[in-house]
Amino acid sequence: MNLSRDDALERFSSARVARLATVNAEGQPHLVPVTFTLWGAAIVMAIDHKPKATTHLKRLRNIKETGRVSLLADDYDDQDWSRLWWVRIDGTAHIVDDEQERAEQVARLCAKYGQYSDKPPTGPVIRVDIGALTGWAYRS
Repeated sequence: MNLSRDDALERFSSARVARLATVNAEGQPHLVPVTFTLWGAAIVMAIDHKPKATTHLKRLRNIKETGRVSLLADDYDDQDWSRLWWVRIDGTAHIVDDEQERAEQVARLCAKYGQYSDKPPTGPVIRVDIGALTGWAYRS
C-alpha cells in the first residue's frame, strides 16, 4: 500500500541508514550508504571519520555538479514479509557553507547516533531539500 507523506517521513526518519544516490553531469549514478537525520523539510548527513579511500569523494563532486539526489530507506525482514516497507526521497542537495547551520546539523546527527558522541563528524555537511517523496508498505 502507498504511504501517506506523514507516515513515509516517520518511517524514513526512524531508519538508521539510507542509501544516497547522486548523479554526475554525464548521468552516471553513484550509490553509498549514509547516516542522516530529518530536519524539517530536509535530510541532513555529514562526512564522518570512518576510513575512506580519499577525501575527494564522488558523492560531493556529484552534488557540486548537479545537486540531484535520491535517498532510499527501507526495512526488510527475511522471515516476515508483511513487515516490509521502503521510502524514497528525491531532492536537491548542497554542501552547507554556513558554519552555524553546520554545527547545528552535526549536533542533530550526534543526538541520533551515539557513535558520534566522542567523535563528531568533521567533514562537509550535506543538506537535501525534499522534493518528491514516495513510499510503500506491505501494511500500514
